[in-house]
Amino acid sequence: MQRNLISHKKMSNVRKYFGVCLLILGVLFLVVYRFALPENSLLIAGMVCEVAGILAYIFINRKG
Repeated sequence: MQRNLISHKKMSNVRKYFGVCLLILGVLFLVVYRFALPENSLLIAGMVCEVAGILAYIFINRKG
């Protein structure tokens, strides 16, 4: 029982930062677009990651 409780706490902490990870991934796509490979697919992927990261952060971390 104690092991499940610890595992649940760790997953809760990881889930809390999922939106931030998506934002960082979106920024990486945009940096690659700017400095290495100017293709529209990177812009689209960056935009999708940024919007999904913002929405995930809002919905996962809202209180009540």
